[in-house]
Amino acid sequence: MAAVEQYVVDEKGNKVAITLPLTEYQHLKEDFHDLAMVAERRDEGTLSFAELKKRVL
Repeated sequence: MAAVEQYVVDEKGNKVAITLPLTEYQHLKEDFHDLAMVAERRDEGTLSFAELKKRVL
């Protein structure tokens, strides 16, 4: 099913809000969370595969 947006407009016809299907909102919310996690961890160092194996096992 394709997402169908519906816009809320003010008295001048300017778009001021949007209504979209709940599933689409949930996907957008998950994407936003993922991007926030990436930004939060941007300055972390990296591990070699060998170091990762040592930490996990």
